Amino acid sequence: MATFILIPGGWQGGWVYQKVADILSEHGHKALMITLSGLGDAPAPTANLDAHINEVINVVRSQHEDLVIVGQSYGGMVVSGVADAEPSQIRALIYVDAYVPDSGDSVWSLTTPYFRDMFVAGATIDGLNCAPPPNLDPRCRPHPIGTFLQSITLDGRWRKVPRKTYIGAHGWEGSPFLDLYERLSNEPEWKTFSLDCGHNVARHNPETLAEILLAQV
Repeated sequence: MATFILIPGGWQGGWVYQKVADILSEHGHKALMITLSGLGDAPAPTANLDAHINEVINVVRSQHEDLVIVGQSYGGMVVSGVADAEPSQIRALIYVDAYVPDSGDSVWSLTTPYFRDMFVAGATIDGLNCAPPPNLDPRCRPHPIGTFLQSITLDGRWRKVPRKTYIGAHGWEGSPFLDLYERLSNEPEWKTFSLDCGHNVARHNPETLAEILLAQV
């Protein structure tokens, strides 16, 4: 049995993975759907990227080996930070239409001008939280802006994880991940998948996402 740690993207809680988690559980695995600080019922406007990474590190340390860490979009930043701290416990890393940072990168530095403008516009109310874009699930919460702005510090230990997979969602316009997908597709230590769906893969195509995750165990 493997343990899947499922990290959502911006504005979302662990609930976004419910259908995926149900499928993993049906196959006898454990699925932990993470809601990062500030994105549940309790506000945490001063949360930063380090805080989110440390929250998941604590989850990893509470589990046994044979872990698969999954992150969508912003969650890719957390995946890399966690794996850099605890690579020996982790079997596989899965980035789902997500940022894959090098040390010194941030969501702000890696994304496009369109999304930077959206972050700024979303933070106009209090300067601390970025309001969810319109038409998202009503369970979405304002996202602590510091998590998008803070640079990550990595020493490269995350690269020791034996399996690294990137899932590109190529059914939406304006993706900041297309060049990243092409680059990783040409790197031998990575396995890549291209899905014709919207950015929120766990919602748009949970069955295929679960199938890819199950292939890691």
